[in-house]
Amino acid sequence: MSSISLQSSLPKTYRIIDITQETENVRMYTFDGSLGAKPGQFLMVWLPGVDEKPFSVAYDDGAHTRIAFFAVGPMSEALANCSVGDLVGLRGPFGTSYEWEPGQHLALVAGGYGAAPMFFVASEAVQHGTTIDVIVGARGKEHLLFLDQLESLPNVALHVATNDGSQGFEGYNVTVLEKMLEVTQDTKTDDPAIDQVFACGPEIMLKATLDLCNKFGVPCQLSLERYMKCGYGICGNCVMDPLGVRMCVEGPVVKGEIASKLDEFGKYHRDSVGRKHDF
Repeated sequence: MSSISLQSSLPKTYRIIDITQETENVRMYTFDGSLGAKPGQFLMVWLPGVDEKPFSVAYDDGAHTRIAFFAVGPMSEALANCSVGDLVGLRGPFGTSYEWEPGQHLALVAGGYGAAPMFFVASEAVQHGTTIDVIVGARGKEHLLFLDQLESLPNVALHVATNDGSQGFEGYNVTVLEKMLEVTQDTKTDDPAIDQVFACGPEIMLKATLDLCNKFGVPCQLSLERYMKCGYGICGNCVMDPLGVRMCVEGPVVKGEIASKLDEFGKYHRDSVGRKHDF
C-alpha cells in the first residue's frame, strides 16, 4: 500500500508578502516560498476556521508562489480580507500539468482568470525554445489579465478578444483560434503549423476549443475544473462520467483524446454532494 507524503498531505503556513489588485475582481497573492508547482497544477488553500479550497497556481519560480482568484464565495471572500503579513495554509501541488516538447509552436487559449495559469505555461515554455501565440479573452477590457506580463516574454505573440469589442477582436477567443488554425494548418501556406493547443477558462470555452482541435486534427490539453475536496483521489467528488477519472489526480490538465470521452464535459458538473448541474 503506497503512502502519501506528509509534505503534501498536511498544510504548511506561508506568509503573504505581496498583494496586487489585477482587475476590479481579481487579486494576486504572493507567498514567501515555493511548493515546486508546475504549470496547470493546483494547491489546496486553507484558512483555519473557514474552509479549504483548491486554487490554480498562477506562478511558482522556485522562490515564491502566486495564486490569482476571484472572491465568489465564503472561503475566497475570507481570503480576500487577508493582508500582507498574514499566514495562510497551503498544501500540494496536486494534479497533472501541461506538457510540451522543445521547439514546438503552441497556441494558448485563456478565458477570464485562466490567463494566470497560461502565463505560467508561457513563462516556462519559452525557456525551451517554443514559439507561442496566446489568445486572451474576457467580457470586456476591464476583465483582461496578464497582458503586460505576456507581452514581455520572448517569442510570444499576444492576441486579445473581448465580447463587447472594447479591446482587440470583438467576439470570442475561440473564434480567433479558429481563424489561426485555418491558416496555420493549411499546408498551402508558409505559416508554421500549431503543434499543440493549451486552454484554461470557462468550460463552454474549453469544449469549443476541443471541438476545433478535433476538427483540425491538432492535439490539445485542457484544464478541467471540478469540485475537489481532498486532492488525493480518495473522496471521489471530482470524478467525471463515464470514465471515472479523478480531476485531482488524472487532471486537472487532460489531453483532448480523454476529454472527448467524457460525456459530462461541457454539459453538466456536480456540486459538493454529487448533484448534477447543467452548464
